[in-house]
Amino acid sequence: MQILWGILLLCSILFANPLNTNIVPTNGDADIPGIRILDQKVLHYSTIDGIPFSEISDIAYYPPKEKLFMVGDEGALFVFHAKFDNKISALKPLRAVMLTKRGGKPFKRWRRDSEGLTLDGKGRLLISFEGKPKVGWFHKNASKIGQRIKKYPLPKTLRSISHYRSKNKGLEALAWHPKYGVLVAAEWPLKRDDKKKQTVYTLYGKRWHFKAEPEPRSAVTAIEVMDDGNLLVLERSYSGLLNPFVITLKKVYLNDCHKGWCRTKLLAKMNSHKGWDVDNFEGLAKVAPHRYVMVSDDNGNFFQKTLLIYFEVTDE
Repeated sequence: MQILWGILLLCSILFANPLNTNIVPTNGDADIPGIRILDQKVLHYSTIDGIPFSEISDIAYYPPKEKLFMVGDEGALFVFHAKFDNKISALKPLRAVMLTKRGGKPFKRWRRDSEGLTLDGKGRLLISFEGKPKVGWFHKNASKIGQRIKKYPLPKTLRSISHYRSKNKGLEALAWHPKYGVLVAAEWPLKRDDKKKQTVYTLYGKRWHFKAEPEPRSAVTAIEVMDDGNLLVLERSYSGLLNPFVITLKKVYLNDCHKGWCRTKLLAKMNSHKGWDVDNFEGLAKVAPHRYVMVSDDNGNFFQKTLLIYFEVTDE
């Protein structure tokens, strides 16, 4: 099996085509009451425009131009042509650039840790950063693609990395809501909060709380706004090689909250000890009504994969 996988991977590299894969348990123990998986791909491109394709941290889709944007956590922006029907019917890399400041000045290496990616209601490309928390609007058009246009002010409680549990647990997730605007979430709750008290923030101070999943070290890695205005949340639990690796998709009801705590509904639980071939899923994007993709971060590790999973939420 390892030899076969190696041959398939080599073919994928040579011909730059995504490979079909299957992360679902063969024993039928799927535990995905709220979603239906439509397609599953492994992406492997050694480089795109000379930039290593790895460590993808988030994803966003622009339907008018059929463009799929991916951002890596070392400040790389990748652009694909993509079509989503009943399957992923087209996926082709178009361009890759390094993110820069206004005017094209490069970010310093320790300040280019891009983690969140979304498009707002006007199609503007927004990106969030972790180590020094910030959110910016970046060019997505050909001539200046990847250049920052402006920065958005964060709420006071989110501005200093000292408020977060560590430098690597800062702003992780980014989305845009037609009513509330930009939404952000930290990977783990802030230092002042209980370890299971996850929070979604607007840029003007409004916030919603929900309980993290019961698995150890469960962290928010992505958020996306659903068609009904509620929030789709991706959580990841990893606590060591011998313990289950658990990926959770759940719905957070932003308009059904009591004393700030919002109702949630489990949509999918993917547990590596129950047959799921999961990886480090970090990105989430809506591509059509009720339909989404999620992408994994391979951590620059040969033994991990960049997975792109296309699914439908069935209870919206």
